[in-house]
Amino acid sequence: MASNAALDIRIPSDVQQIEGIVAEVVHRCREHRFNGRQLSLNVPVALTEALSNAILRGNGEDAGKHVRVRAEVSELRLVLEVEDEGNGFDLDACTMDPTTPDNLERETGRGLFLMRSLMDQVERFRADGNVVRLTLLRR
Repeated sequence: MASNAALDIRIPSDVQQIEGIVAEVVHRCREHRFNGRQLSLNVPVALTEALSNAILRGNGEDAGKHVRVRAEVSELRLVLEVEDEGNGFDLDACTMDPTTPDNLERETGRGLFLMRSLMDQVERFRADGNVVRLTLLRR
């Protein structure tokens, strides 16, 4: 087994691409013996949300734009980077607790809340595009 399983791929801004990318990352985590909950819940939900946000919000579903997905899986952790061609956002301002009375009816902001709940670290930074980095420690 390799000590590191890296993935670096560009996909079109099409939500149909999400399932295959998530399956590939879960497969690589399985090879590094991540636990069942991480494989069935944490990784697929957080990565699906990050990809959905990049495609729908970051790139505005523009078929001419792409999303870059980088994953580095090791014996210790999974680091995912999802990069879109959007203008960026304020991670803290856009993350809200959907369980509070003011937010129960809102349809936005839940994805970032889920990502932060399921991953050990969620960061946003600007490179050539808007990048969200998700880190999950292997348990």
